[in-house]
Amino acid sequence: MKPEFITDHIDIWTSAVKAKSAVGRGSSKKIDLYGIKKLRELILELAVRGKLVPQDSNDEPASVLLERIAVEKERLVKCKIITKSKSLPSILTEEIPKELPLGWKMVRLGEIASRMGSGSTPRGGQSAYVEQGVIFLRSQNVWNEGIRLDDVAYISEDVHKKMGNTVVQGGDVLLNITGASLGRTTIFPCVLIEANVNQHVTIIRLIEQKMNKFVHLGLMSPMLQKLVWGRQVGMAIEGLSKKVLEQFEFPIPPLQEQHRIVAKVDELMSLCDKLEQQTQDRIDAHQLLVETLLATLTNNQEGADFAKNWARLHTHFDILFTTERSIDALKQTILQLAVMGKLVPQDPNDEPASKLLERIAKEKAQLIKDKKIKKQKDLPPITEEEKPFDLPKGWEWCHLPDLGNLARGKSKHRPRNDPQLYINGTIPLIQTGDVARANGLIETYTAKYNDAGLAQSHIWKEGTLCITIAANIADTGILSFDACFPDSVVGYTPYDPNIPTVYFDYFIRTAKENLEQFAPSTAQKNINLEILSNVLVPCPPTQEFKRIVTKIEKLFSICNKLKQRLQDSQQTQLLLTDAIVQQAL
Repeated sequence: MKPEFITDHIDIWTSAVKAKSAVGRGSSKKIDLYGIKKLRELILELAVRGKLVPQDSNDEPASVLLERIAVEKERLVKCKIITKSKSLPSILTEEIPKELPLGWKMVRLGEIASRMGSGSTPRGGQSAYVEQGVIFLRSQNVWNEGIRLDDVAYISEDVHKKMGNTVVQGGDVLLNITGASLGRTTIFPCVLIEANVNQHVTIIRLIEQKMNKFVHLGLMSPMLQKLVWGRQVGMAIEGLSKKVLEQFEFPIPPLQEQHRIVAKVDELMSLCDKLEQQTQDRIDAHQLLVETLLATLTNNQEGADFAKNWARLHTHFDILFTTERSIDALKQTILQLAVMGKLVPQDPNDEPASKLLERIAKEKAQLIKDKKIKKQKDLPPITEEEKPFDLPKGWEWCHLPDLGNLARGKSKHRPRNDPQLYINGTIPLIQTGDVARANGLIETYTAKYNDAGLAQSHIWKEGTLCITIAANIADTGILSFDACFPDSVVGYTPYDPNIPTVYFDYFIRTAKENLEQFAPSTAQKNINLEILSNVLVPCPPTQEFKRIVTKIEKLFSICNKLKQRLQDSQQTQLLLTDAIVQQAL
């Protein structure tokens, strides 16, 4: 591959990005630098196909190298240094890549190795680990770029001696053969002297150790990774057996060319590192700029300053909101401006929120008297120090229970507590995962509850706001049907039917980060109903609720269209990147 091939398409390599898979509203927004990733794969693929560096007719052909390896292997067997292995099947014509360069040969991987096999777990498992001793490598320690020792285990010298078949030496090629890390490979560095490996890592000890760098990059190439993932065995967990691995077809160039290939790959991967860092820095700087400018809108400021800051954003809108993260940040700012009373103008003719709260308080007292709802513990008055920002005239700070009915689901609704309750069920059950996947409107459910005697107070009506209080805290969604809940989900309905429930959905999204701070650092984070009840809610006049929601929906529609155009453009870039890779091959 000529260097110009990279530079000619530098804009494609650095701009083709792909969103990483994410679940739930609180998921990571990080992106995959797809173009540079494909460039790395292309470099490795060209390397093992003999297209990365020119061939030299003066190089000793690979056939001679392989003859020497075969002789050395016979000697090691004769000297009882290694055991004689079964003969491997010959390479078939259809297993040889097209246009294999002159001087190259295809071999079975086992033919060039004196040792190939996985490790094992010491007797007693983790109880055999010690604070200091001999390094015991597991799959989490094996990465393409090298050994990671931040989560390494150790075994005693005695255990090490008993596990002679699992000893790894400097220069050995290591390959993960099970699980999600299947196919990760590295070279064990000589500076670590020796170590042991467990059953998830296989040792490939080459007869000609000078080949280890080429074998390592070969195993990372798409050509060999396709074999790794395509020939794995095992139903419950992916894996590669020794028998399968040693039969891998592997391209072998002349030894001198191997060294030139490794040097060129190192050079080009270094360039990729620089491109990746520059691209990530540019993306991070862009996002920081967006967030900084958006923050100027949500700071407490006078109307003139707000207008000036908005004008600045408006002027540079086309260069600021060019990524999914920046558009998501804009949507979050829209919500924050909405609950601060800055999204729509106030109407002095509107009835103030204080009057609304007075009416609701009277209605709530009557509902308690009629035993339609339970009396809840009185909440303390809101002090000036508690108020996070100033509200417009006519607005009031209040708590969620001041405006609506906030109630928790029932533990017995969970299927795992009593599966019999779901046979021939008729009442939809909404769990935390259903809310997390809802993206605003809940239209699916986990199971159907069959308790015909379920009290009506335990069934939330269509239009109820669902709020999760366990696992993914403060995920929200509005029911599109009647349903019941387990105790990990809270239902909320405004007392006044003129108040749009979706306003509180939007509000909770702005409060999500603060709510997560109340969750204890346990295996599964959760908050309780008391914490949710104490959240301060900005309450506008009744008429302004609807104006705010209408404005949010209009602006979100614009943002969604902008994001769709961006995704379409990114998809085109991804297809173009793939086409360029195919052209190179």
